[in-house]
Amino acid sequence: MSEEFVAIAKTTKTRGLRGELVADVLTDFPERFDNLGRVFAVKAGSETHELELESYFFQKGRIVLKFKNVDSIEKAEPLRDFEICIPESEAVALEEGEYFDWELEGCKVVSLTSQEIGTVEEVFRAGENVNLVVKDAERDYMIPFVKAICTEVDIENKCIKVDLPDGLLDF
Repeated sequence: MSEEFVAIAKTTKTRGLRGELVADVLTDFPERFDNLGRVFAVKAGSETHELELESYFFQKGRIVLKFKNVDSIEKAEPLRDFEICIPESEAVALEEGEYFDWELEGCKVVSLTSQEIGTVEEVFRAGENVNLVVKDAERDYMIPFVKAICTEVDIENKCIKVDLPDGLLDF
């Protein structure tokens, strides 16, 4: 299968005896589980299973998932530690200037003078603050993902131009 996937949850453990799985929510759009049918359980580098979401509910900041034909703890157990994904083509449409974390990861970060700073390894969120964790050959940098600093984001070419305040890379 050549289509790319977007993770919306990650299973962590089984719950009860009817095949339910507890998962961490990985989407900013939890309402996206409404009317969701087909999903893919993906484990990096190993296997992918197509599943049909039968029901779900939120509990203590997590989601409890029940899949069709997964009706026992024995059938649910092998699905632990899988990312629950949807095809990229079914991802929620964002407003202009908004990006999914996975779109930013892997982008090259360059200064306005074309000096390469590094590559976005991950997006780190702390409340309302969004930071890019940028790695070069020697170290990691934390760069705030705000318009005043990240002046140009080119997802197609995987490049982010930054106007860094003096001393930001010294931390």
